[in-house]
Amino acid sequence: MPRIHTYYPTDLQELSPRILWAFLTAALFTAFFYNLHGVPLFDLDEGAFSEATRDMLARGDFIATYLYGEPRYDKPILIYWLQALSVSAFGLNELALRLPSALAATGWMLLIFAFVRRVCDRHTALAAAIIGATSLGVIVIGKAAIADAALHLFIVGAMFAIYLHFKEGGVRWVYLAFLCMGLGFLTKGPVAVVIPLAVSLIFYGLKGEWRSWLRAAFNPLGIMLFLLIVLPWYLAITWREGPGFLMGFFLEHNLGRFQAPMHGHAGPFYFYLPVLLVALLPYTTVLIRTLWEVRESFREDLHGYLLTWFLFVLVLFSAAGTKLPHYIFYGITPLFILMALHLDRVRGRFWLFLPPALLFAGLLALPHLVDLIKPHLDDPFILALLTDHHVHFGPLWHAFFVIALAACLFFMLDRRIQRGYRLFLIGLTLNVGVAGLLLPAVAGVQQSPIRDAGLAARDLPETVVMWRLNNPSFSIYANRGVERRMPEPGEVAVTKEDSLDRLAHLPHEVLHARNGVILVRILEAP
Repeated sequence: MPRIHTYYPTDLQELSPRILWAFLTAALFTAFFYNLHGVPLFDLDEGAFSEATRDMLARGDFIATYLYGEPRYDKPILIYWLQALSVSAFGLNELALRLPSALAATGWMLLIFAFVRRVCDRHTALAAAIIGATSLGVIVIGKAAIADAALHLFIVGAMFAIYLHFKEGGVRWVYLAFLCMGLGFLTKGPVAVVIPLAVSLIFYGLKGEWRSWLRAAFNPLGIMLFLLIVLPWYLAITWREGPGFLMGFFLEHNLGRFQAPMHGHAGPFYFYLPVLLVALLPYTTVLIRTLWEVRESFREDLHGYLLTWFLFVLVLFSAAGTKLPHYIFYGITPLFILMALHLDRVRGRFWLFLPPALLFAGLLALPHLVDLIKPHLDDPFILALLTDHHVHFGPLWHAFFVIALAACLFFMLDRRIQRGYRLFLIGLTLNVGVAGLLLPAVAGVQQSPIRDAGLAARDLPETVVMWRLNNPSFSIYANRGVERRMPEPGEVAVTKEDSLDRLAHLPHEVLHARNGVILVRILEAP
């Protein structure tokens, strides 16, 4: 099969493929697997997905998901099945719950490599995958026990298959696109279909290929393949739960999120522009330069397709009522490829390494910034969580980010090391710093008290309830289901320490307390 070459960045071609492969291998490991088990589960998202999976296994029910004893209609079933398989193999722990996401994110990056290798060249393909695997936002998404990494894998697979069908023809790409859309629909719903179909419709229309699009979009075997993947579970859950699932999932959690802000997640129309600048660190300068220059090559097929993909996602979710940072990631993959294609056009060492230098300087100063902010906080629970925050920012924290900042400053001046190598070294440094230091520190402050309370509640004989908290990860560490309600005599409640005054009228005893999170037993009246 002949390769479709579009653009050869000259300096990038001078980099050693072996060294680039070493960079990619290190990036995949540090981004998605390093310290995967060493960070407590974050609430709400990781805790909610993980607890729904634990509950599924405990009930032996692989059709419906529940949280706090009530149906959870937020997401379809595939990610829960994947987590259940992992937990069955490796036990109920952070590694097992996050492993499906780590594997999906690895597949996502390797899919980028395979696609760009096919339509461009090996050097650009390696660069695109390395950029993706060393971007700040991907590091976080790729190892979180949520549905997004798997969804990105399937959306990207569909989008790549659509472009290859446009360039090469062949019905196999149509079937692959429908397969990926079906798996994506089973992972997170309509977004896995809306993006591929809408972007391809716009792109094919701009190219005057309406008939080709219609033939592909309405391919009978492709539609049948999609329905074979999607219908069995959707019919089963509807049969079990009645219209509640359809109303809750499609109307509230999909259409409702688009029409109005949900759970206070609103934002201005330009919300995702600063999100992109941060999510694509340390490549922010490359991103700005790429977006400035890519308009010149919009008529070229690959550039036009990638830019249409990104812009559609940006406009769609900028117009939506509910805005969450990770929504823009549905359109972030084309930016990895465009940045790799334009990497060598970025000039100015100072500006290239300024964004990561500022990031590392900010992280170095973070413990001291917390000290400055604490006197101005009036929430007793947050203050309690921050009681011993310095424990999580030790000498290793300061030494690492001093070295990382020094490396950025050195690379601003150095001319001997290839610029691509310098950028990728900073990317690997960011991976290690985020996975090994930043996430453990944030989780240590925010989640360790919840984890310790859950472990303390694991062997309690009483019924345990959650009151004035919403931390589903507690159930994972307690390995038991809990309801969210006011405790009754003879029960144990996990709650905030500052809520004790509301229990003053009831006899009680505190069983466990740490940084504002307590276990309290409500005693029977004498």
